[in-house]
Amino acid sequence: MAQKKKALGRGLDAILVDNSGETSTDNGITMVRIGEVEPNSKQPRKAFDPAELESLSESIAQYGMIQPITVRAIDGIYQIITGERRWRAARMAGISEIPVIVISADDKKAAELALVENIQRSDLNPIEEAEGFSSLIEEYGLTQEETAKRIGKSRTAVTNALRLLSLPEAVRKKIENGELSAGHAKVLLGLNNPALIEKAAEQVVGRALSVRETEKLVKAWNAPPVEGVKIVHDVDHTRTLELMLQKHLGRTVKITEKGKNHAISIGYSDNKDLEVLLKTIFGDTILENL
Repeated sequence: MAQKKKALGRGLDAILVDNSGETSTDNGITMVRIGEVEPNSKQPRKAFDPAELESLSESIAQYGMIQPITVRAIDGIYQIITGERRWRAARMAGISEIPVIVISADDKKAAELALVENIQRSDLNPIEEAEGFSSLIEEYGLTQEETAKRIGKSRTAVTNALRLLSLPEAVRKKIENGELSAGHAKVLLGLNNPALIEKAAEQVVGRALSVRETEKLVKAWNAPPVEGVKIVHDVDHTRTLELMLQKHLGRTVKITEKGKNHAISIGYSDNKDLEVLLKTIFGDTILENL
């Protein structure tokens, strides 16, 4: 018999009955007008796929909202703790009332519940997840170790996630959009230079590099600069020039010298990659003249 998969962290049920007494629920489902429900601006999930929302909206319009959302009463309205996607879809479907479970939760508990639910559902992109961890640490005073225990991840995983927040904004957008994976981003952080990281990210996306290929790219770009290079036609100098070109172009470069016949070979994978190479060398307008 297959071993039952271990639940992530303590799970929502465990948090709801936390011995601290900060959160409680009567397990009752209440129907409320959808206009009385509002999202939490500190909800960790920021991006909602329009196609998925449309599909869920059609399902809710046909069958109703089967699963209630979790809310708390605050300032005369019901603030969503978990289930914002269902609430958005219900609004799209024109539903006037939705089922909710009203619980008592302070800001810290609400943030924790929302983060755990989204992680369990794999609804967060790596940047949203990192921002959720950061919120628990900076706004509610948890340590990285405490955060890791609360959401059921290792401290290393939390630390690595938080490092993503140091990436340039343009690179973070690529991660949010799914153009770059967290694995790619972790490798790019090895460059330690925002401008180089952005340039490398463009190369990774444009050339559809794997994580392993990205590691090679970063290694080439991290090659120590050569100061006071003396122009001498020997093997060491040729290798130095190859490394310098590889660092600039972000790809394999081979220089061959046979008598008076010298050649530079630059690798590319396909026509799309060739276009990226040409733009790198000649600028974005080069293809307009072809």
